[in-house]
Amino acid sequence: MTGRPVLRAALRVGDRLRLDDRLHTVVGLSGTTVRLADEAGTASLVLLAHLLAADGFEFVDQGEGPPRMPPFALLDVVPKQEADRAAAWERHVTEVEFGKPVDASADTAPRPEYDPAARTLQEREAAKVAELSALGWKVSAVTVRRMRKRYREQGLWGLVDHRKTRLSSPTGRSDERVVAAVAEVLAAQADESTGTRGRLRRRVEALLAERHGPSVVPMPSKSAFYRLVEVMSEGTHAFGEATSRRSQARRPQGVFTPSSACRPGEMVQIDTTPLDVMVILDDGVTGRAELTIGVDLATRTICAAVLRPAGTKAVDASLLLAKMLVPEPMRPGWADALALSATLIPHARLLSIDTGKVFVSGAFVSACRSLGISVQPSRPATPTDKGVVERTFSSINTLFCQHVAGYTGPNVTRRGAQVEAVWTLAELDELLQEWIVACWQQRPHEGLRSPFLPGRAMSPNDVYALLVSRTGYLPLPLGGEGYLELLPVVWRSVNDYGIRIDHRTYNCTELSPLRRRPSGVIAKGGLWEVHYDPYDLAQVWVRDARTGQWITAHWTHRHLVSAPFADFTWRRARELVSLRGMDDSDQAAIAAVVEQLLTRAESGPDRRIAARTRAALEPARPVSALPPSPPVEPDCEDEDAGGDSQSNVIPFGVFDAFTDGSRL
Repeated sequence: MTGRPVLRAALRVGDRLRLDDRLHTVVGLSGTTVRLADEAGTASLVLLAHLLAADGFEFVDQGEGPPRMPPFALLDVVPKQEADRAAAWERHVTEVEFGKPVDASADTAPRPEYDPAARTLQEREAAKVAELSALGWKVSAVTVRRMRKRYREQGLWGLVDHRKTRLSSPTGRSDERVVAAVAEVLAAQADESTGTRGRLRRRVEALLAERHGPSVVPMPSKSAFYRLVEVMSEGTHAFGEATSRRSQARRPQGVFTPSSACRPGEMVQIDTTPLDVMVILDDGVTGRAELTIGVDLATRTICAAVLRPAGTKAVDASLLLAKMLVPEPMRPGWADALALSATLIPHARLLSIDTGKVFVSGAFVSACRSLGISVQPSRPATPTDKGVVERTFSSINTLFCQHVAGYTGPNVTRRGAQVEAVWTLAELDELLQEWIVACWQQRPHEGLRSPFLPGRAMSPNDVYALLVSRTGYLPLPLGGEGYLELLPVVWRSVNDYGIRIDHRTYNCTELSPLRRRPSGVIAKGGLWEVHYDPYDLAQVWVRDARTGQWITAHWTHRHLVSAPFADFTWRRARELVSLRGMDDSDQAAIAAVVEQLLTRAESGPDRRIAARTRAALEPARPVSALPPSPPVEPDCEDEDAGGDSQSNVIPFGVFDAFTDGSRL
């Protein structure tokens, strides 16, 4: 066992909990269904996700509650010296706790004085005090015990000395926008011919002008810019041999060893591939979508599947992790979304993943470590390292894609003479999600067998239920706060008008105590921590640094857009506003263009097909809160009903396990 913090909880038979003002006892588990018995002996069945999201639900005798996520974004304000000290404490604390440091390999034997099989916890603490004292540290057994407790509760963040939070950046005082542009341009030229620093400077200037406007972001002097580039390009061969640069860019992190999975969630493979289906994008043009999935090796369950248009900017894989770990009923805004209509752009859609790199990012690795998850990257251009997810992609193409209008085939030699896009990205995503639930999860898989029934192929749902019964516990997912912790973060001031992000204004009455006041985070200049969903920009979440509570602030012009939209749609709308000679910071004008883009994507090349599609689809994914619209139900059997009703909305369907289950 490696020394890793485990901030997870499990629901077991015999646990007592409070629900609907009554005490219940867990008497059985079957898949994600929990059987409860109250004090009067009355039995009931409830799905785990709805149990955890129910009002008044709480554990009674279980000290370990549902998992809570540490504030990963706050680790950005920790100085390097203090971060190294916290990392050193992490190794010492985990050695006392588990017998081996957190970064020790699986085959490393514990040192004799820290072997849990031969030494008590008090003896291991005393040995650690003696070791640290010999190194010149002023510690006592009480200090080691306190650090162990803080590490169990908060992970690495608990080991940080919060009196020292001034950020020390290797890029100095350079504008963050310049640093981000340099990093983006350096990454983009990994496969290009080697150029000079002068070429890099011109590309950075062009990128900043495109993103923020001409002369909006001041460029550093030539000497300062070259020093910044030298720091950021160190070890990348950005201005050396092209072959070395490409080799460095593809170099894997860590050691790769064969492994197998015997429990649900023990190992999950994640990858991205272009989908062999043409779709209608948000601006009305057609193109191929990219599919990102996470596949559980033990059960072949597709934990998360998201579609994105190819070529959009990358976001951290923590969003994919959040989608896998947080059930939709427990995400912020889910309850309000039940009354809303279907959307054109799906909620929390993961729009871009640079294969491999984002799955080893600092935030993703830290999030996984706090959940007791180890990250094992696969080697670039080596599909055999992740054979299960690669085979799943092939199955999706043969079992799903070839039956969808707009199928292109795996290559041009198998492509039809006329391939037309029929479905929008959102509609194709709804079809895919329905196919995963109704077909993939219930379809017998030849690679899934039970040793007790070797002649029978089992479905992913069957194997999941079997393995839950065998392991004897049901892992609990994250809650809404954990989902927010995994969203991207920006630092902004709270003014009289609210918060401004990319020419969008967010405001609410709960922000009044924060207006014109510093947050207290010195390293960020007193700015406030703001988390946002880049695929649903209707609201943001602000952490009150004094209370730790979250405040939801809505976009002031959200009533002008009938559906949630992503940041790439917003950027495209600003470009169109600018091309029309209007002010690209006018929120009302941009909102009008966003609405036009969404309507164009909704209409597509054939209004009749699009209308029939909307009428036939049953939305399966909730979105964050927007002003409710009166539901209008089109006639699904009338082919011409949707010809003049492109703006009609469809009520949001709610899954009922006792009535809708028969349709799966």
